Amino acid sequence: LITAGLRREIARLGLTVQREVKVDCTNMPTSSTEQSRGKYLSEVRQVSESVCREVSNAVTGGAFPLVLGGDHSIAIGTLAGLSANYSKLGVIWFDAHADLNTEEHSLSGNVHGMGLAVAMGHSSFNFSQIPGAGSFIDPSKVVYIGLRDLDDYEKLQIRTLGIKSYTMHDIDRLGIEQVIKQALSIVGDGTDGIHISFDMDCLDPREAPGVGTPVPGGLNYREAHFALELLASTNRITSMELVEVNPLFDQNRHTARLGVELIASLLGKRIL
Repeated sequence: LITAGLRREIARLGLTVQREVKVDCTNMPTSSTEQSRGKYLSEVRQVSESVCREVSNAVTGGAFPLVLGGDHSIAIGTLAGLSANYSKLGVIWFDAHADLNTEEHSLSGNVHGMGLAVAMGHSSFNFSQIPGAGSFIDPSKVVYIGLRDLDDYEKLQIRTLGIKSYTMHDIDRLGIEQVIKQALSIVGDGTDGIHISFDMDCLDPREAPGVGTPVPGGLNYREAHFALELLASTNRITSMELVEVNPLFDQNRHTARLGVELIASLLGKRIL
């Protein structure tokens, strides 16, 4: 994303990067014994602690945290750091998947499919194990946009926890403008911050081929841009992360460049 022109787009918007931080992860993964219930959990915990610290410091310093990834397990550290500064955080989660699985219920053991479960305190690994993290995320202040590939356990959790979810069926029926307006009325009601977690697989694979878990039937180019333009126009968004850009699967850096464009829209770029 950075090499695909992100710095240039930020400068064109008249914004300044206060600090750029690269969070490293070990190249020596743990043995499969530890991975039986959550793959690479030690590495995820390590990265989450670092991301939490950097995001929290950014907010304290008056900056707008922009987190880039990487798989969606990065959101664990992002939300942990944000929750240390915002007592009532609203979250809009753009994703084809709900990421609500736990170590006990995940079919794959991939922690990137557990991010919101961790943030809400429903998994064995949660914020209580991340130094500096704040309170758990309130499910009533979370909104999903773009869902279309859910496990049975996740469907049950969404209903049980009452998480407002706009599937692709809802977007087709209501239109993206109405979906964003309704989402804002939920995450902006009584909250002191609004975070945008944007997984590139919320887009249709024809728009964003370079993702780890593509699912047909996602958002198109203009729907994604219009959604982020609407969010930017409120001047209420306090942080963003954009994840699941995988250069191994990308085609001529198409997905990375699209990610840069989408970030620019959320930061205020307009056609005219």
